[in-house]
Amino acid sequence: MRVQDAPTPGWYPDPEGASRLRFWEGTDWSDRWRAPPTAGVVEIQRAAAERARHEFDNVGGNVNMGSLNRQDSDAIINQVRLAARDEAKRATEMFGIQAKTAARSIQPLISEYTSKIARWFRIASVIAVVLLIGWVAFQVFAQISLFEWVGDRIDNLSDNTGTLVHLR
Repeated sequence: MRVQDAPTPGWYPDPEGASRLRFWEGTDWSDRWRAPPTAGVVEIQRAAAERARHEFDNVGGNVNMGSLNRQDSDAIINQVRLAARDEAKRATEMFGIQAKTAARSIQPLISEYTSKIARWFRIASVIAVVLLIGWVAFQVFAQISLFEWVGDRIDNLSDNTGTLVHLR
């Protein structure tokens, strides 16, 4: 395309197919994007253009911006306020959706720095510690039981007079 045939600089639909607008600088696309206007904004722009066209036709080609009365000005201001609130609400919702999507796609840094070997070593260490604690608990229980059993046997080897009883 020749430079003379290029569209004028302004906001156009993004050629990458996204549902947003991208700024055309006259010769190339910029790195600036924005959301397309909502229906309220389009309606306000259409009404303003129609009113300006009407004023232009009534004055014979000269636009008279001072012909709006107080009620018309207040109505336009209220429409702009409503449109701005709608845009802010829509932007907040879009930001929330994008933030949730980004949060889901972020992988925790710890997973990048741990290897499978370290993970298996950690699992094996935990299993070894659990087995060691179990073995120590069993040894303590077994020794107590063994000492009680031996003590009972020793007590049964002597009678109350202090003489040893012979086992048969």
